[in-house]
Order: sequence, then C-alpha cells, then structure tokens
Amino acid sequence: MSKIVVVIGDRLGKGQNVAKGVEAAGGKAIVIPGMGADMKLGDVMKQENADIGISFCGSGGAGAIMAQTKYGYPCQYGMRSIDEGITAIREGKRVLGFGFMDIEELGRKITEEYAKIKG
Repeated sequence: MSKIVVVIGDRLGKGQNVAKGVEAAGGKAIVIPGMGADMKLGDVMKQENADIGISFCGSGGAGAIMAQTKYGYPCQYGMRSIDEGITAIREGKRVLGFGFMDIEELGRKITEEYAKIKG
C-alpha cells in the first residue's frame, strides 16, 4: 500500500505537530503554509491527490466546508476531539474540520485509523 497522504491547513499557519503524527504513523504530511491555509485545503488535496484533509480554525469548519463545496469531498466539521475525528473517518469522511488542535496524537491516530480501514 502506498503512503497515506494527509493535507493539513490551519487558519493561523500551524499544523506542524499534526504533521509529525501523520509521519510517525507512516503517512506523508503536507502542511499548507501561511495564514488562512485552511481555505486552500480542497485545492491542495486535489493537486496532491490526497487521501485525507485536516482543517483547523476557530469554528472548526470553514476550510472543510470549502473543500466539500468546491470538490465534493465528504466532510465532518466542528470537531473538538480525536475520537470525533476517528468516528468521521470510520463513516467515510475525507475532510475533517477541527477547532485549533495542533497536536501530534491527532495526526497519528487519524492516519492509523485510515490505514486500518483501507488495509
């Protein structure tokens, strides 16, 4: 199986900790640089043929909703916990919208769960 590609867009230009978790789980992380990066999530997912997109902003939804609206990626947004993200992956969502949660464990657990499902 090829590496799971995860694009990360954070409203404040962060996401490096989540990327470390993705890579620790054997995935390839692409962090979109700069402020407002969450709004570019769908574009970069399409360009990189990504498996998963993770968006961070205060509401936990803007970038995820944009990716769904523009490209049709199934999304779940407004999430505040890793468990919510794991449930969304199990339900077939490809874009996950969280409040600000730039933590390594999130990237690792989401990537591991996706790998289990896609086997």
